[in-house]
Amino acid sequence: QVQLVESGGGLVQAGGSLRLSCAASGRTFSTYNLSWFRQAPGKEREFVATIRWTGGTIYNVDSVKGRFTISRDNAKNTVYLHMNSLTPEDTAVDYCAARDRNNHSTVPTNYDSWGQGTQVSDSS
Repeated sequence: QVQLVESGGGLVQAGGSLRLSCAASGRTFSTYNLSWFRQAPGKEREFVATIRWTGGTIYNVDSVKGRFTISRDNAKNTVYLHMNSLTPEDTAVDYCAARDRNNHSTVPTNYDSWGQGTQVSDSS
């Protein structure tokens, strides 16, 4: 079991930046594949990025478009999502999620633990 708590969301101007954080407790943080998802109003939850226990990363290229970076600090049991060049299309609740298996998945139902979400709002 792992518990996840997101923070760092907020309101930004178009073109602005945010750094989301997800603090983990419970099982050893470094043993999990950790991902960020987002859910915009009226939309299904969408995969954004994953960082594996090895440090390798996977991005949803269509959503990220080279603007976001996922990272983790195992010593702090924290995963981050650095978000740059934000637009109104990025307005969503962002969630971190943990999968306690080595194989990667972009499907929300394949994840074992979820945070409560943090709101990201962008306006012109």
